[in-house]
Amino acid sequence: MLVLALRSVRQRSGRFLATLLSAFLGAAIVMAFNSLHDTAGAPGVDAVSSETLRTAAGVVGGYGTLLVFFAVASALTVNVRQRAAELELLRCSGATPGQLKRMVVGEAVAVALVGTAAAVLPAVLGGRLLVELFQDTGQVARSVDHSFGAVALSSGVGVTLVASAGAALLAVRRVTRGRRTVRRRPVFAWAALAAGAVAASSTFAFSATDEMLMAFPAQGAILLSVGFALMAPKLLTGVLGRLALGGASGWLAVRNLRRRAGELSGILMALILFTAVSTATLTMQAVESDEVAASGTVKSVDAKNLETLNYTVVGIIVVFVCVMLVNSLYAATTYRGREFGQQRLAGATPGQVLGVVGVEGLVLTVVGLLFGTAAALAGIVPFTVVRSDAVLPGQLVGVWVAVAAVGAAATVGTSLFTARRVLRTPAVRAVGATA
Repeated sequence: MLVLALRSVRQRSGRFLATLLSAFLGAAIVMAFNSLHDTAGAPGVDAVSSETLRTAAGVVGGYGTLLVFFAVASALTVNVRQRAAELELLRCSGATPGQLKRMVVGEAVAVALVGTAAAVLPAVLGGRLLVELFQDTGQVARSVDHSFGAVALSSGVGVTLVASAGAALLAVRRVTRGRRTVRRRPVFAWAALAAGAVAASSTFAFSATDEMLMAFPAQGAILLSVGFALMAPKLLTGVLGRLALGGASGWLAVRNLRRRAGELSGILMALILFTAVSTATLTMQAVESDEVAASGTVKSVDAKNLETLNYTVVGIIVVFVCVMLVNSLYAATTYRGREFGQQRLAGATPGQVLGVVGVEGLVLTVVGLLFGTAAALAGIVPFTVVRSDAVLPGQLVGVWVAVAAVGAAATVGTSLFTARRVLRTPAVRAVGATA
């Protein structure tokens, strides 16, 4: 099965492009930040610089691990679902479920190894830039030199391989075992929602000037967004059941989304996580900065570290999730060439097909923003009440508009761009091609 997996990767390299990019970017982020552990442990590094570097590596390294898993899982789920007929043919030819799992996991591991190897040089450069960033803000001494060693390399390889193998195993189990695997997801989703609610409500136990004030609402928003993300297929189906769109494009878009709710869950996961984490982190940091400026006090080293980390985390999430969305949407839309061809042969114009795709992207964006915003508000409101005696901060509107614009551009823009490329293929040839 390993030989078959390697041969499959070579023959279908285009299908694995999204997975390769996700593994490459994830490994680069994990290794870049974990190289700060190597730097902090080098001889001659002072205690303050070491603490700053280790804190950044620990916080962002944890986020990076979570993002790698979601990104690779999203790409692999689309890939495996598109190959359901191929996997069924192999099973009918005598392959056992265990052999199919080993083949798919072998493919994922092979792609992850290539992505990790390619990410080493960017990770070295990224780690060096991070050290320079902390030096420019005065949080790390100028005498500290960046080091890229065993911690960075082992964490990058380990996290990417484990995430890829685990995501591949989950994806193939969904195809081969159907609903029995899906039933376990609500348990983890409700657990994350409960933990998020507890973390967010714990904010009221702190004072307005406590250094740990922002930690609990931020964790609450993240856990709630994870819970909503795990419930993505059910949330999408529930919204579609109450959605009435007029016109042929609207009716067909809702029908397509209902039929493909499971396939689109990875895209919706990314939107929810992106909206919640970005909105909550940026809004709370803006409130904190304004309150410190109004009080006339000087930020401590810990406060500067936290601010730098917040902006760095959000920047990483924006880039990573945008790449994940583009990869998943590109793969999912490219696979619909046969469907688009059938619609055109039935009388639909290219403009009407694009209209359906645009409505689908818009509905996905609205659902992702809705539940992502709900998770963010669960953290923002307690933090704002304790920190400034307000309920909804004035900074929220500007942050939310920016986040919504990026999410909409990534989702709707990628869907329409890819659909236009697919529609360049003549309808007869698209229908005649193998699904």
